[in-house]
Amino acid sequence: MTLLFSILAQTTGPTSTAPAVNPPPAGFQQLMQWAPLILIGLVMYVVVFRGKQSEQKKRQDMLGQLKRGDEIQTIGGVIGKVVEVRDDRVQVKVDESNNTKVWYTRNAIHRVVEADKVEQK
Repeated sequence: MTLLFSILAQTTGPTSTAPAVNPPPAGFQQLMQWAPLILIGLVMYVVVFRGKQSEQKKRQDMLGQLKRGDEIQTIGGVIGKVVEVRDDRVQVKVDESNNTKVWYTRNAIHRVVEADKVEQK
């Protein structure tokens, strides 16, 4: 009799009316495992490379707008006034007393010094 009850207990287990859920495909599971790493990579790309590209664009715009009379600072720290601007180089007056002028490539110009910053020094 116990044998009969054990057999009946095994065959009449809990029944579910919910449909069986198919597991997701193996490729999807692998993608979900790599998703955080891919997301971190995309964020790093946006922060590092896009930020640098926008800085380079601003620098190119600044170099393109150089004109006579602008006060500039070179990468080496020399401060002077622009005397002449050509396509690939800029002539800068670095000493008023001796009228010393030096040619610099456009890439050697670090920034245009604003007038209010010079007056504060």
